[in-house]
Amino acid sequence: MKKWLKYVAVASFSLALLAGCGGQSAPVNQSAGSGATSSTSKGTLQTIKERGVLVVGSSNDTPFAFIDKDTKEFTGIDAEIIKEIAKRLGIPKVEMKEIKFENLLIELNNKNIDMVTDGMYIKPEREKIATFTIPWYREGEGLVVRKDSDIKGIEDLKDKVVGGQKGMAFLEYAQQLQKEGKIKEVKIFGSQAELLLATNTQKIDACITDSATAAYSIAHDPTLALKLVSPYTPHFEGTIAAAVRKEDKDLLEAVNQELKKLKEEGFVLEVLKKYGLNEDNMAQ
Repeated sequence: MKKWLKYVAVASFSLALLAGCGGQSAPVNQSAGSGATSSTSKGTLQTIKERGVLVVGSSNDTPFAFIDKDTKEFTGIDAEIIKEIAKRLGIPKVEMKEIKFENLLIELNNKNIDMVTDGMYIKPEREKIATFTIPWYREGEGLVVRKDSDIKGIEDLKDKVVGGQKGMAFLEYAQQLQKEGKIKEVKIFGSQAELLLATNTQKIDACITDSATAAYSIAHDPTLALKLVSPYTPHFEGTIAAAVRKEDKDLLEAVNQELKKLKEEGFVLEVLKKYGLNEDNMAQ
């Protein structure tokens, strides 16, 4: 989602790998739970069903697809959706492999995972090297302030100090607003946790960050006296979907069919609400 700025260079490198410049790791074996699918005449979906495990890649990213530190279970927005799809396809288990976000599509095409499910935006440079399912949901940045703040929107930031996270598109947006005289000062933080803590302790007046991540953190950390400004129209809003290899058309079609049903039944909206999102985040 959100780490796309790093991805342009990685996408070029991925193309080189796919053109035969030599992957750094060979596909893992296909014993149950140990790896992803290699090309077979029977098709990827059938191979996964026989193995009994769908292997997905994620950067262990809250609230999208992560291992819960208490339950040790694979959970999150994308995790709950893909687990339900897998169950309906007759695949009893979904296994997450933790991979750096910028390497997810590389590992997908190296056949070390079956799919990418990690809050990934559909972007033209990514579509060159993978195929995305139909959209799962939409989300963008949010403006986070203390609960007692009188800030109601970007127009209230002219004399305010605003934080952003290093490496995120949202930081560049905040810096652009500063250049335009709409923000007094921008401070840079190394992580989402540091950013929210600085807002909570009034070291900064507000922060511009990923709305889904912020909503989840605020909902699950009672020490954070914060809120997302609402209504708010995101400057950066992306459509999120899962990615598969271009040749895995059988898997793509099956996932899309089940996803359509989950949307119609209200399952996807129910999951979004569980993680602090709402109807505004639904994608067609």
